[in-house]
Formats: sequence, C-alpha cells, structure tokens
Amino acid sequence: MSELAPKLPQRVRIVEVGPRDGLQNEPLPVPLVEKLRFVKALIRAGFPAVEVGAFVRPDLVPQMADTAEVIAALSTEERVVSGEVELVALVPNLRGLQRAKESGIRSIAIFTAASEAFNQANTRVSIEESLQRFAAIIEDARSSGIAVRGYLSTCWWCPFSGRVDPEKVERVVARLLELGCDQVSVADTVGAATPLEVRALLTRLVQTHPLERLAVHFHATRGTALANTMVALELGISTIDAAAGGLGGCPFAPGAAGNLATEELIFMLHGMGIETGIDIEAVRQASLRMEALFGRALPSRYLRAGPFVPRDGSA
Repeated sequence: MSELAPKLPQRVRIVEVGPRDGLQNEPLPVPLVEKLRFVKALIRAGFPAVEVGAFVRPDLVPQMADTAEVIAALSTEERVVSGEVELVALVPNLRGLQRAKESGIRSIAIFTAASEAFNQANTRVSIEESLQRFAAIIEDARSSGIAVRGYLSTCWWCPFSGRVDPEKVERVVARLLELGCDQVSVADTVGAATPLEVRALLTRLVQTHPLERLAVHFHATRGTALANTMVALELGISTIDAAAGGLGGCPFAPGAAGNLATEELIFMLHGMGIETGIDIEAVRQASLRMEALFGRALPSRYLRAGPFVPRDGSA
C-alpha cells in the first residue's frame, strides 16, 4: 500500500452510526432486547465509537424513545467500562442535553445543515438560529466534560435547493469548530456527490482545519460512497462514518436512502492494508441478524457476497 498510495492513513477510525442513524429510519421501533443485542455485537466487534441513540422527542422519532435504557444497559459492557469504545447520542436542544447528562453518556452529537432550505425543513429554524442554539449546548456539554461531535448535512447537494455553495459549507464548519465541537462530520445527505465534487470541497477544508477535526459521512444512494471515501482518505481524513448493513437514510430528505455500509468500508480498507481494529465477520453477523429481524435484505453488497475465498482456498 505504501508504494502505491503513500498518503493514505495507516489506520482509520470508523464511527458506527447504524443504531441511531440507521434505526431511526425504520418505519417501526426495534424492540429494546434486539436493539441491545445489535449494539452489543457492534461494540464487541471492535468499533472505537458507536452512535447508540438520540435524545429527541419520542412523538417525532419513536425509534429513539428508549435511548436512555439502551445506554443504561450498555454501561456494564467491558469495552465501555474500560473506555475503549465511545458511546455517542444525538441531542437537538438543551432539554436533550439534560437527558443525555442524566443518562451518564460522555459524548454527544449535534446537527445542522449547510442548506437553509434543508435546515428549515429538518429543524424549522435558520442555520444561524441553529448555531446560536448549539452555542449554549456546546458550552454546557464541555463544562460537564462531555465531548461534542458536529454533523453538517447537505454539504454538496440539497434535495430542495440543489447544489450547495462550498464557501457556505466552509463557514459553517468553521463556526461549529469555533463554538467548541471536537470534530465536524461533513455529510452527503442525499447521496448525490461525486468524487471530483468531494475533492473540491474537502481540499478547501483540509487546508484550513486540522485533519483530526474533520470526518466524512457518505450515503450510498447512487453508488458513489466508497469512491467518495477514497477521496477523503487520499486527502488524509481518517474518520469515516458508516452503518452496519447499509442501514439508514434521512427521514427529512426525500430520496436519501442508505448509509455507506460498514462491511463494505472495512473490506476495502483491510484490502488496502489500512487498519481499523474491527472484526468484519462480527459486523456481518450483526447485520445478518438485523436482516432476519426486518425480514428483508439490507443494502450492503458485502452481506450478499460474503467473505472472499478464492477457489484454490488461498487468502
């Protein structure tokens, strides 16, 4: 790998978002016992960070209504106790932060958009209003020793207003970092970005911000997620969001189906000699169990093909 691609990271940190970003897009809530089985399997697979839920209004997102129970049940997991895995919960406001603090979780995520039209559709406030709201959340969280991750939606295309101005994305990323986010994950929410578009924006961002403070979140809606991930890796970004089985989408973005499948990402990275510390077979088994629970095939192509075993039996 080093001769062909010397600039690629030696190790990638995968943030597993399936239990939140994936399951919130399901039409019905997953029973607590099954959700816990899923999350525990992912934790034991070796992820350094797992997004386990969201402290949002249960009447709006009933799939996340049991987030506090999930966190409580995970508190005795060996990798959680040792600090080897970071549990993350999404919070939309100060009330959500209070519930997160009461749960004992030590890492939260907040979210805004680079498109005014999308932010209004998603949160009913402007981007500036959302940033003002998050200033208080971030200050409170940081004073309580809670890490803060920022999500920035629609960084390339908006389902309502089309192409998003890269300068606007730059400004919002800068604001989120200035407010105190430890890291900002820039998202292709509708899965419409292509590699050259991704390169153009990320090149601007890496010239201004430390690599460790940037992450990417690609959707596989139109088949470009892995290609876009390669662009991010070539630019030195080493934190990638993904969802087991390719679960997810965005309920507020028309046509935004499917996150980058974690199994596909791990297969590609390991094939290039890039370390993740994650057991791909354990992830596959966790995803297959969710397939059985839902009674349908998940989008991950790795689930269909399985591990690659040449005819001669060599690896």
